[in-house]
Amino acid sequence: MIPPNESDVADADTVHAPDADGLGRRPGDPDRGDVPGWVLITMMTAGLVVMLWALAGDALSDMFQAAMARVSNVSGG
Repeated sequence: MIPPNESDVADADTVHAPDADGLGRRPGDPDRGDVPGWVLITMMTAGLVVMLWALAGDALSDMFQAAMARVSNVSGG
């Protein structure tokens, strides 16, 4: 729970409750976070993964299979 600050207390008789999100933000607060930026980063990351998978999928699969074979040989025998 966020303690009230001076902007929450108008006078001794009036106290404003925090918003429903529980973070104490007020309607119209310009600090909404950087949602469009995070969406862009997520989409760019997904694009890079798809591009790498398309270009190097076979090599990555072969490397994974070789690593798994080494691990199973070490632990199993």
